Amino acid sequence: MDIGGIIMIVALVIAMPVGVLMSMGVLAGVLGSLVGGNSDRDNVTDAGEPNEYLALANTNPYE
Repeated sequence: MDIGGIIMIVALVIAMPVGVLMSMGVLAGVLGSLVGGNSDRDNVTDAGEPNEYLALANTNPYE
């Protein structure tokens, strides 16, 4: 086995999966900011008070 074969194996076994996983992390961050970016603003009434969803999310269930 020559050095080119070893380089190809390393690239296919290590570098490619790591690159795919890293790009999926970036994609998940972008999608999360696009989808959930307005969630706090959507859960506020016109008067600026939190609606029941945001109030429920801020409660402590252990109290």
